[in-house]
Amino acid sequence: MTESSIPPRPAAFSYPGHGPNATTGIALCHGFTGSPLTVQPWAEDLADQGFAMSVPLLPGHGTNWRQLARSNWGDWYGTFEAAYLELAARTDQCFVAGLSMGGAIALLTAARHPVAGVSVVNPGLSFYDRRVRVIGVLKYFQRTTLPIQEEQPTAAVTNDGDYSRTPLAAVHELKKLFGTATRELHQVNAPVQVFKSRSDAVVPPTSLATLRQRLGPRLVDVVDLHNSGHVATLDVDAPEIFARSSAFFLDHSARVPSARPAGTPHTTSETS
Repeated sequence: MTESSIPPRPAAFSYPGHGPNATTGIALCHGFTGSPLTVQPWAEDLADQGFAMSVPLLPGHGTNWRQLARSNWGDWYGTFEAAYLELAARTDQCFVAGLSMGGAIALLTAARHPVAGVSVVNPGLSFYDRRVRVIGVLKYFQRTTLPIQEEQPTAAVTNDGDYSRTPLAAVHELKKLFGTATRELHQVNAPVQVFKSRSDAVVPPTSLATLRQRLGPRLVDVVDLHNSGHVATLDVDAPEIFARSSAFFLDHSARVPSARPAGTPHTTSETS
């Protein structure tokens, strides 16, 4: 196997800003069992336009499901929050963005810090599977389950690690994260842009309904994606996501005065 044929491995990455957009930062978060590879084309498109980018690798991700089972939602959020704070400290305004669970983490960050805006793709706040209601008990009787599979997926495939099983302990942590993000949505003061796939076997429509209800006029842009599944950042509608999110960042960075966050990372509390 030649070096050029070796698939990239999951890792955190960042891009320095350049040109007129160099003072605008965007912290971008991948999703549950994913890695920065699932949002790398999005990050690269924004970096090409001069935005300063930070894309962390969340604990338990980019490895295997056993490692994921030993992490918790506070670890995931704390890692992204630290990346956001570091980027915000060296830019004049900083946005947050995310895919799936990364959308929930981005929204929670916006609830706790003065971000310039939020752009999220198929953000998760709820589940299709009703068994999640008893996941706190179920995880003690059933260690893992099969991951959700979309029918006839069209998204590009990435090598994010071994997640052939999904640990229910991690699903319980995901439920806690979704609950915390939902409760704190009223604290989001920044404009929010949402991309939602019409065909999404992972995140139900109730997640968008919750955002509409709790964000109100702060939800300034909802874009329907007609040709993509859940990982839309690697799918047919990816160019539309790239173009419209870029326009959103440019529009709102022009409106926001320079504001670098003060204070320390927010302390998370875990509830069942």
